[in-house]
Amino acid sequence: MKTQEVFNTIKKQFPEDGIELKVGKTGPIAKDDPEHGGDSFIVIPAARIVEVCELLKTLDSLAFDCLSDETCVDRKDNLEVVYQLFSYRHNHSVALKVILDRENPKVQTVEGIWPVANWLEREVYDLFGVNYTGHSDLRRIMMPDDWVGHPLRKDYKEEEEYHGISTSRPSLLQ
Repeated sequence: MKTQEVFNTIKKQFPEDGIELKVGKTGPIAKDDPEHGGDSFIVIPAARIVEVCELLKTLDSLAFDCLSDETCVDRKDNLEVVYQLFSYRHNHSVALKVILDRENPKVQTVEGIWPVANWLEREVYDLFGVNYTGHSDLRRIMMPDDWVGHPLRKDYKEEEEYHGISTSRPSLLQ
């Protein structure tokens, strides 16, 4: 199933909710959109992500039974949470994005739909600072508990030391 068809199905259920079909201008040409170049994706308002994901998982014609990845992209003026969904039954995939405010990035968890989201969302929280409301165990997963900041954000300023240990290493290329 093409992204356009998934988008049409979502829009039938949520006609006035600001859901948009977009085509990225980077990356390989998408199989389902060779005219425009780039991968197509669907932008979902943060307030609707759980309802849309429940629809995508439970509707027989879609059956997105796998959250294969959930990550984040820092666009300087906002953060984009990216959900990569896959259906084993139908062998199709779709990408969803939720655009969040940098200053207060929060979105509901989808771990009630796909349990694997627990660890994926903890990683995004740890590295980008996205708060997942309703998450069962939102705490750091990669950085130490007392680490200051979120290291994959573009505005992150690395401390020179962590507990007396330098956080930089001399270049081996000199």
